[in-house]
Order: sequence, then structure tokens, then C-alpha cells
Amino acid sequence: MTTEQPVLEEDAPLDLRLSEAELDATVDHLTSFLREVVDDAGGDGAVLGLSGGVDSTTVAYLAVEALGAENVHGLVMPSVANAEDNMSDAEWVAQELGMPYDVVEIQPIAETFFDTFPEAADDRMAAGNVYVRIRGVLNYFVANHEGKVVLGTGNRSEALTGYFTKYGDQAVDCNPIGNLYKQQVRQLAAHLGAPEELVTKTPSAEMWAGQTDEEEMGLGYDALDAILALHVDGPLSTAATVRHLDVTEAQIERVVDLYEKSAHKRTMPPAPEPLHL
Repeated sequence: MTTEQPVLEEDAPLDLRLSEAELDATVDHLTSFLREVVDDAGGDGAVLGLSGGVDSTTVAYLAVEALGAENVHGLVMPSVANAEDNMSDAEWVAQELGMPYDVVEIQPIAETFFDTFPEAADDRMAAGNVYVRIRGVLNYFVANHEGKVVLGTGNRSEALTGYFTKYGDQAVDCNPIGNLYKQQVRQLAAHLGAPEELVTKTPSAEMWAGQTDEEEMGLGYDALDAILALHVDGPLSTAATVRHLDVTEAQIERVVDLYEKSAHKRTMPPAPEPLHL
């Protein structure tokens, strides 16, 4: 492992980074978790969708360390919404780690959906979610065939703001980095030896061409992480958070709104109370 630190924004309002000892402990904890999940499932390894972003890269490095490269099957699933360099980065990660991977073009599959309901195909969000859900189905298709578990790549920042597709990228068997804020994921990726270009890469869910996470959410990940840690997860009031961080009340309200409106994504689908007849 390398102790090189990722380059974060200079004006990051709250430093959530871990110490070297904490990073080592985190790696041990997460790799043990992965082995336990696979063992409990009686699996022969894991399947992982590779996007070329820092989240899937970090999970790939952890999975290879925990399970061995030969037991981690990567799927690179490009569409017209993917930037070509992202797919190249995804293959780069698999090749660097020596893990088997396949490239599966999903555009033809998506076009079948779009042809079935052409009136919905022009809805950018609906169409974008189709791509994400197709990838989830393919992950499980391969995992079921090979007797493997599906690894998620979601982090805590995404989970708390609902920045994921229901029954799509969170249709998984476990989330190894699910309790780490984005800032910490970047740091862990660097600690594991991931290329700096991927550690500092602009995050994108790639639901449509040119889409970026931070533009869609309305603020940068470092500010988002800080608000989540101090106000949503933490005890500080809005006023205290404004005083402590270089953020505005409007930004805090935006994060709280994302958190509250995405609550349904973090729970099982509701059912009525049983009727005792």
C-alpha cells in the first residue's frame, strides 16, 4: 500500500480524512467484511460493475485484496451515456489488478426499452435510470451463473442524499464502502494504491452525457460531506453549522431536502399494518 494522500479541494470546509492507522484499520475491517459476506453466502467470489470512478475502483482494490484477483469478476458496461475515457479507466483498473473482466455493450438492451415505450425515452431521468438498472440486472445475471455475490460501490454521501437509482446501482448484496463519506473514499483509494487520476476524477453517475454528481446535487462533495457529518449525522443546528463551515443556509437546506426526500430509498418498500380479522 502507499501512504500518498489524494488532492482535495483547498477550501474543503471540514477535513474528514482518516489517519494512517485508521486507514490501515479500515482496510482490515472492510476486507474481513468482504470475506465474511462471501463465506456466509457460500459464494465463489464476487461480481463488480466497473465504471472507472473512484468508488468502484476502491471496491475493486478491496475485493482483490480480500478475495484474490481471480475470484473477482469485473463487468464494464458502456452505453452512449458513458464517456469513452471512463470505460477505458474501468478496463485499466481491472488490468492493473489482474482481475478477469468482460465488456458488455448495454446500448442495444436499453434501446429495446426505449422502443417499447418511446414516449418515455425522451425523459432524461427515466432513460438514465434504465441504463443503471440494466447494469444491476447484468451484475446479478453473471453472479447467479457463477455462484458469486454482487458488490455495491455506493458511499455514505450518496446513501444519505439518495444519489443512487432504486433497484439499480444499489441492487447489491453488500456495500463495502457504504459507511465512508466521499472524501474518505478518495483517501482510501489513494491509500490502496489506486492511480491519482482516478482518485481525483470528477464523479459522475453517467446517466446521460456530460452529467456530473456535484452539478446535479448543487454543491461540491467536500461541502456536502461536511454538512452531512455535522448536521444530518451530527448534532449541530443549521445556525451552528453555518458558523462552523463555509456554507450557506440554502446549501444546508438543499442537503436536508435531499436527505428527507430520499428516505424511501433507504428502507424496505412499505406495507400496511396487518389487519387482525
